[in-house]
Amino acid sequence: MKKMLVFQTDFTYKEGAVAAMYGVVKSVDIDIEIITATHEIPQYDTWSASYRLYQYIDFWPKGTIFVSVVDPGVGTSRRACVAKTKNGYYIVTPDNGSLTHVDRYFGIKEVRQIDESINRLHREDNGAVSIFHGRDLFGYCAARLASGIISYEEVGPLYDVNEIVRHEIVEPKKYDDRIEGMFEINDPNFGNLWTNILLKDFLDAGFKMGDQIRTVICYKDEIVFDEKIPYYDSFGKAEAGSVMIYNNEINKMGLAKVTGNLCEDHHLGYGQEYKVVFYHE
Repeated sequence: MKKMLVFQTDFTYKEGAVAAMYGVVKSVDIDIEIITATHEIPQYDTWSASYRLYQYIDFWPKGTIFVSVVDPGVGTSRRACVAKTKNGYYIVTPDNGSLTHVDRYFGIKEVRQIDESINRLHREDNGAVSIFHGRDLFGYCAARLASGIISYEEVGPLYDVNEIVRHEIVEPKKYDDRIEGMFEINDPNFGNLWTNILLKDFLDAGFKMGDQIRTVICYKDEIVFDEKIPYYDSFGKAEAGSVMIYNNEINKMGLAKVTGNLCEDHHLGYGQEYKVVFYHE
């Protein structure tokens, strides 16, 4: 049975890159089903590429092949690979940090470097192209794998999973009077911010639904937000325009401005320079 291909990139739909990449897939096998996860990953942001894979991968049928192309080092010596995850998926991607979260939370079973002599598109009119591996390498190799033309073992040689490029992941910390974390990612459409604090750890720290919780946000160790805000399980329980704590779709703690945009209205972002602290008082 043919496998589905799920694509995420930072290409956008503003020009023809996505169409060319999908065209190559269909030229390999017209019956391959192509699904778009997103083509709106922030430019060159391999951290976001990694997080988005982690956000949705485990909801797909086992055996699905994910193609993630956020590749600021395209054409350089960074490896092009296909990773096989411990929870039953394949990820075709540059090895540049994009496997970080899947490896941390689900595990990478093995990884193979793509053999470009076999699994790269070669045409007389594009032999010198080194800037579009999404089309010529990742999309093409993924299509061959999805169609059954090649097996996983025929992708290319194995290399040590310990050699995978990984971003640093900062773990939350629990104290007697507080729990500390970071903003890992945002919800770009609504402006919500997601922390790395698990719902389980938040509840174990003694916080309860309906609590008014002192919440302090620091950027580069400077306090940029310090308010008591409620913890609810639904946006509809808070007043319009108010800021609240909630548990998000993957059961980590998030902050939102109800019917507003927390990121824009409070000039906040995500990354390891943002620390968020929930206090008992």
